[in-house]
Amino acid sequence: MRVGVIGLLQESNTFLAERTTLEKFQQDVLATGEAVRKRFQHAHHEIGGFFAGLADAKIDAVPIFVARALPFGVIAAEDYSALLAILFDELARAGTLDGLLVAPHGATVSESHPDADGYWLSRLRQTVGPRMPIVCTLDPHANLSEQMIAACDAIVAYRTNPHMDQKERGLEAARLLARTLRGEIRPRMAAAFPPLAINIECQLTSAPPCLGLYELADQQKETPGFLSNSILLGFPYADVPEVGSAVLAVADDDPTLARRLADELAGYLWTHRQEFVGQLTGIDQALDQAAQLDGPICLLDMGDNVGGGSPADSTGLAHAIHKRRMPDAFVCLFDPQAVAQADRAGVGARIELSVGGKGGGSDVGGESSGPLTAEFTVLSLHDGRFEEPQPRHGGVSSADQGRTAVVRTEAGLTVMLTSRRMYPFSLRQLTTFGVEPEKFRILVAKGVIAPVAAYQAVCRHFIRVNTPGVTTADMARLNYRHRRRPMFPFESDTRWQPGRPAR
Repeated sequence: MRVGVIGLLQESNTFLAERTTLEKFQQDVLATGEAVRKRFQHAHHEIGGFFAGLADAKIDAVPIFVARALPFGVIAAEDYSALLAILFDELARAGTLDGLLVAPHGATVSESHPDADGYWLSRLRQTVGPRMPIVCTLDPHANLSEQMIAACDAIVAYRTNPHMDQKERGLEAARLLARTLRGEIRPRMAAAFPPLAINIECQLTSAPPCLGLYELADQQKETPGFLSNSILLGFPYADVPEVGSAVLAVADDDPTLARRLADELAGYLWTHRQEFVGQLTGIDQALDQAAQLDGPICLLDMGDNVGGGSPADSTGLAHAIHKRRMPDAFVCLFDPQAVAQADRAGVGARIELSVGGKGGGSDVGGESSGPLTAEFTVLSLHDGRFEEPQPRHGGVSSADQGRTAVVRTEAGLTVMLTSRRMYPFSLRQLTTFGVEPEKFRILVAKGVIAPVAAYQAVCRHFIRVNTPGVTTADMARLNYRHRRRPMFPFESDTRWQPGRPAR
């Protein structure tokens, strides 16, 4: 048997004015045919799991197409069309297939198709017909849609955030498909959509409030006829009708069981909805807390969460740390202009730089701080490439943040300046370039949950900071026009129960 492997992954932040282009995919991954196998066969990624699972089942994997871009703005219409043209051209060249393993992200938005994942999955189903089994993986930050469900025989979402189990979920998807092809099972899927937006700071799966929900999901595995279940925490920075939480279950030829399991998970979420509202700690409060703690301390810059599509250059925390003259602090900022200045000056030079605050969008959820201007010493210059051998959030093993400069103020604020946006998924982003994280008292990481997997090796404390930006944790400050209504916590008196519409 021959099974095709396809992936199209990007989180699209609709509150960012800039668009994601084909170039953004080319900078990360845009691969076809055997280049897909070469890139992902041994990766800590669901597509790596596809290859491993198919090999275990003695099924030929047929790599077709994988495109991935760092989270950013909505995909431009013409670039989305170009991606799909490549995908379906490669599918036509793949020959006869018995099934498909596919990896959309679940929170991709294009200018032409707000439910971009649902659209291409539906086209895929129309192309291959109703009988070919399609098993799909999703990021738990997916905004699940009815289109996605209708296009697939089974959907499997990662169970961890930070996303450390991507390869395992790819293996699970491959096993489901193999068993389906052998006639051992007939997957039947059901989903439930509680009208609830889960705050981004409440999405750590190994701790409350998520922990109890995932424990219930694990208990369901003991149910006879159970095949799989998934929790979609949702991606709050996509203003689409599907935004919000969802759950789904897959049972063996038993849609009634799938429905019961999905409703049980949804009921838990709704009963505990008050626990999924964030606490929202401001910058000054966070720094006051940090002053009382032993370091190293990781300040998670939620408003400039690069993994949510932010510009990666907001300076709210950097300004506050610099103003307080807090020593031994570190922050990374995307600023190609400042990198070029440092490059021209050379290592050891003392120069005035205006760093960060140039990307736009940082005034969402509060006022923009603008660039931080100070005198810096250029400590080192680098090409910006680094490797991460361990499983980390996103399943990325090779990264390139472009030409990189490490500079420091007299007061002790060290700034890593990059020429490409990079989310803080790996300590190798620091150690490769001579930055020793354990020597800092404060490390600012531009994320919410993703950095924890890497930074917990050195940091004693984590403080999530409600900074301004296009990924602000204060969802009330985001101007939604297309979301479901009513929805908790926006409409605090929303009433709902499984199987009935919200009111």
